[in-house]
Amino acid sequence: MSISAQDVKALRESTGAGMMDCKRALVDAEGDIDRAIELLRERGLSKAGKRAGRETSEGTVAYAAEGGRGAIIELGCETDFVAKTPDFQELAKRIVQAISAVGDVSDVDAALAVKVDGETVEDVIKAAVAKVGENIRLKRVASVEVSGVVGGYVHGVGTLGVLVALETDKSGPEIDQVVRDVSMHVAAHDPTPIAIDRDDMPAEVVEKERTFLTNQALESGKPENVVEKMVDGRINKFFAEHCLVEQKFVKDPDKSVRDILTGVGQVARFVRFKLGEAAPE
Repeated sequence: MSISAQDVKALRESTGAGMMDCKRALVDAEGDIDRAIELLRERGLSKAGKRAGRETSEGTVAYAAEGGRGAIIELGCETDFVAKTPDFQELAKRIVQAISAVGDVSDVDAALAVKVDGETVEDVIKAAVAKVGENIRLKRVASVEVSGVVGGYVHGVGTLGVLVALETDKSGPEIDQVVRDVSMHVAAHDPTPIAIDRDDMPAEVVEKERTFLTNQALESGKPENVVEKMVDGRINKFFAEHCLVEQKFVKDPDKSVRDILTGVGQVARFVRFKLGEAAPE
């Protein structure tokens, strides 16, 4: 069959493969560009494999939730332009929905093995790399499961995302709205919550803060008994500022997050991903 120079050029731009490789793939695929991309991938991923080491500083955060199960991911790419395309956003959506449906996926390696429409997440990402011409990497993932409701919030086109698991025996639109409101709070509140409550706060974080506050107070020259009271007061303030349920609710500062959860349920877990905060590549 006849293959146009325009199709060869389009395939080269998508995959970075050589001209003759592209032409041969198009002939074998009977002119179907998507199939030709797949063939080039099967034959060594064309240039896509060489892109695997390139930095992925842009991307998107996406979440999926249904009932008491949910997941959140950060999917990285090289440019803001690609990150905002419908294809990239849809790729992130497909991946996180598949991970959410499986449940109990705690790391990237496990997530890459999850099946999406019969293919692994890893293979779906490799196909996307060949198509868009940029490195794409699943940078981090978290999944939650609770006897209750899971929901979330994503800001803009995925610069920040939050997943919240609410332990509750209730359901319905009002409960879903509470979960979304708490998710938006976690996204927007400054400072960002570190823990759900005082019991959830890591001991090393409290100890570090207490040491800092003690040294600061001692430098003021105050007696030790006064210093101890000062530090206790400031530690209480630290908890109020950094424990989710003690924070002033962003949509109504006259209430705390605990107030809006009263009679509804309790937060079992929250996850907050901000684009670019994943560990360096």
